[in-house]
Amino acid sequence: MVTKLQRRTASRRKLQFLPTLSNTKSVKRSSIVLNVLLQCHKLKVKLEEIHREYQNLMTIRNQYFTLLKHIQVPKEVKVEKVGEEFVVKVSCNKGRDKLISILEAFEVLGLNVVRARVNCSHFFAMEAIAVAQDQKTTDINDLTQAILMAIEKQAGDHIKGFCQVSKC
Repeated sequence: MVTKLQRRTASRRKLQFLPTLSNTKSVKRSSIVLNVLLQCHKLKVKLEEIHREYQNLMTIRNQYFTLLKHIQVPKEVKVEKVGEEFVVKVSCNKGRDKLISILEAFEVLGLNVVRARVNCSHFFAMEAIAVAQDQKTTDINDLTQAILMAIEKQAGDHIKGFCQVSKC
């Protein structure tokens, strides 16, 4: 059996570390324990505060993303001819197969995409440089109309419309 003296020394050894952990100058066992309990309570309150703040930030984030989903980005197509190249800038709402539809429009009009940059994180945006496959002249208005039709139609349904615009 463990004697009272051995229990006391074991208890004192354990309590020797508590004053350094609790930043207290007191030597009394009861005040050390109270200080440690007070610090634990303060830490618990801080943790709950951080958790509430995190929940608030997550709510704000979710509301922000919900708003972004409902924002209507106007369809905007700008086409410029620089030398033999067409510089095409497109922005619109995100949707299914927008990039494929636009690339098919380029193909129908006989254009090769030399360089392109596409972003579709919150809305669809594309900047592309295209060059005619053969030296036939493509009109800027035809290209603009073809891209607008590609944006509006689903992939695969719009080839007829391109042929009407570009007079295939």
